[in-house]
Amino acid sequence: MNSTVLENTAQDRYAEYFVRNFVVVLLGIIINSVNGLFVFTFFRSSIFYNDPRYILYIHLVMNDMLMVFQTVILFVMAYAWPNVPLPFCFILIIIASTTHKNTPLTLAGMAIERYIAICKPLHHPQICTVRRTYILISLIWGVGLIPALADFFLFLIVFPLSVLSKATLCSSANLYNSPYHEMMSKFLLGLYTSAVWLILVFTYCRVVVTARRANTDKSSAKKAQSTILLHGLQLMLCMLSYITPLIDRIYAPLLPFEQKNIFFFNYILTNMVPRLLSPLIYGIRDKIFYKHMKGLFTCRLLVVKVEATKR
Repeated sequence: MNSTVLENTAQDRYAEYFVRNFVVVLLGIIINSVNGLFVFTFFRSSIFYNDPRYILYIHLVMNDMLMVFQTVILFVMAYAWPNVPLPFCFILIIIASTTHKNTPLTLAGMAIERYIAICKPLHHPQICTVRRTYILISLIWGVGLIPALADFFLFLIVFPLSVLSKATLCSSANLYNSPYHEMMSKFLLGLYTSAVWLILVFTYCRVVVTARRANTDKSSAKKAQSTILLHGLQLMLCMLSYITPLIDRIYAPLLPFEQKNIFFFNYILTNMVPRLLSPLIYGIRDKIFYKHMKGLFTCRLLVVKVEATKR
């Protein structure tokens, strides 16, 4: 009797694990397939990879694709490979952490580019060049990498080097479990998010004010305001992942028997879905990008007329 109950419980648990992994992997494939169409469209025409605006946008898309790929790997490994060598786990965590922080930084860069284009249009071609755009992307990766490297070196300071030969469940919660790390992480995260928000609020306010003063071109002013609202929406979507622990702490105690389901759906809604909606909304809204992307799905038939020649 007891063995039958335990067997049924184990089967239910395995079925639950399979469904969760299947949903995450399926969502990952869908998100990266859709975003892959934007990347393919980008590299088809030189009009995109010679424009700083589109370079920053496609960097946002490719960064989110890498982040989704990493999060899916980590999610599946938590069930399929519970004892991961620590050095390999560090590499995965550092990449996932860096791509996670690159998204708001890229949005900040896109906001600054729009600020220069609208508020200083005469200087835009000289300031926003392709070379400087790639330098900005390098800086974004450097800044995004700092918190992950700080966590890594702090781990090496707190724990002995012999711990690197061990294996563990690959997640940041299991790797960094000291109070010193928690304190440092909160400080770095607060400093990081505050800086990004200050940049975005400043550029958004300046662009909105400039757009409203542009009485000579109402359509341009309206388009600028719509772009600012869109950037704000993108920022809110990507910032959802920062409040995931807060949502877990609020709702999990209310439904103690549904904690695993709450954590899972919260993860899907705050980490996976925004990586699809943010690039999708921006890419479809842009007329030039949408036109080129639409051409991928347009089948044109070549009609050949054959006329009989008279002899």
